[in-house]
Amino acid sequence: MEYFNAFWVGGLFCVIAQILIDRTKLTPARILVGYVVAGVILTAAGVYEPIVKYAGCGATVPLTGFGYSIAKGIEEGVRQYGLLGALTGALTATAAGIAAALIFGYMAALLFKSKPK
Repeated sequence: MEYFNAFWVGGLFCVIAQILIDRTKLTPARILVGYVVAGVILTAAGVYEPIVKYAGCGATVPLTGFGYSIAKGIEEGVRQYGLLGALTGALTATAAGIAAALIFGYMAALLFKSKPK
C-alpha cells in the first residue's frame, strides 16, 4: 500500500504541474520555483508533514519535497545554531541534492553537444 500511496500522490503533483503548463502561460521554470516555494510554505504551515508521512517518497521526491527539505533544514539549523542556522540550515539539509544536480549537469554537458534552436 505504501507504493500505491507514493505513486498516486507523486502522480497528482505531476498532473497539477502538467495542467499548469497546458492551461496557463506560466513557464516550466516558474512552475518549478512555485513548487519549491509551495513546499516551504506548506511545511511552515504544518500541512506538508502529514503528506510526507502518508506518501513517503511520493511527497519527498518532487520539487515540493525539496522545499520541504529546505524548511526542515532551516528549522533544525535554528534549533541548533540560532539565527545563523536560518542561513546555513537549508544548505546543510539539501547539500546532497545540490551536489548531485551540479555533478550530473556537468557530466551531461561533457557528454552531449548542445544545439541552438
